[in-house]
Parts: sequence; C-alpha cells; structure tokens
Amino acid sequence: MVENQQVEVATAEKADAKAIIKKHVLISMGVGAVPIPLVDVAAVTGVQLSMISKLAKAHGVQFAEDLGKSLLASLVGGVGSKALVTGFIGSAIKAIPVVGSAIGAVTFPAFAGATTYAVGKVFDKHFAEGGTMLDFKPAAVKDYFSEELDKGKEVVGNITKTVKKPFTRGKSGKDVEPETEIDN
Repeated sequence: MVENQQVEVATAEKADAKAIIKKHVLISMGVGAVPIPLVDVAAVTGVQLSMISKLAKAHGVQFAEDLGKSLLASLVGGVGSKALVTGFIGSAIKAIPVVGSAIGAVTFPAFAGATTYAVGKVFDKHFAEGGTMLDFKPAAVKDYFSEELDKGKEVVGNITKTVKKPFTRGKSGKDVEPETEIDN
C-alpha cells in the first residue's frame, strides 16, 4: 500500500514537472521574441527562475531566489557558455535595423526555448533525485545539460513547425490541431 502511494506521488510529480517545463518553454519562446536587445535576456532569465521555483515546489524543495539566480547563472553561464554566447548574439542582432529584428525574432526565441527546456530537465532530475538548492553543482551536470540542450533544440523545432502550420485538414475535412511533443 505504501509502495503504491510512493509510485503515485512520483508519477504525479513527473507529470507536474513536464507540465511546468512545457509551459515555461513556451513562455520563454514568447518573451524571447521581445524586439529589445537584452530585455529579452532578462525576461527569459525571469521565466527560468519561475520554472525552477515551481519545480522545487513540485518536489517539496525549498527555493531561494538569490541562490536560484546564482545557480542559473553558473549553469547557463559556466557550463553552457557556448549556449550563452549564442543567446547574447541572438539578442544583440535585434539591434540591427530591419534585418536584425527579423533574424533575432527567429533565433533568440529558439535559443530561449531550448535553454529553458535544458534548465528545466536538469533541475527536475536534481530535485527528483533528492537534491536541494544548496547541493546543486552546475559542473557536475555539464554533460546532462548539453544533452538536454540538444533535445531542447529538437523540441523547439517541433514547436516552430507547429506554429508555422497551426492547423491541418483531417480526413473529415475539418481543421485538426497537430500534436506537439515536448514531454521527452
């Protein structure tokens, strides 16, 4: 009986975590489209902190915003420095009149979504394994972050395809919403 309850709780936490990550990936992509350079970066960082806070709550882990900021900066800045440079370039490109806005409107939201996905997966795994904010070690999750960043790029690519063609005609001739798989 106790074992069944533990399985049910773990399954519920996993479902909650997937929903939290999915929601925040989509929000990150939206705020990543803000046309003002560096404001978009700040907005995405805020979304990622919100996600970490909600993942911590879902796993019963205490969240501290200042520590969360430090851990997020260490994870994305230190471990994912290549991703960080790509993100800043995607944001800075928006400063170029006309062309920059168009390019930045495509590149930065994709970067924001993929990075948010990876950050979410890393913190979800850490919290699910009994970790806390105090014992999180960004350097220890470097490889996992990179793997999840690559998966995040695929997820964002699928979302982008869905947005380009929001409805398709089903066999009945009625519009059918395509499925988006973000729950990898």
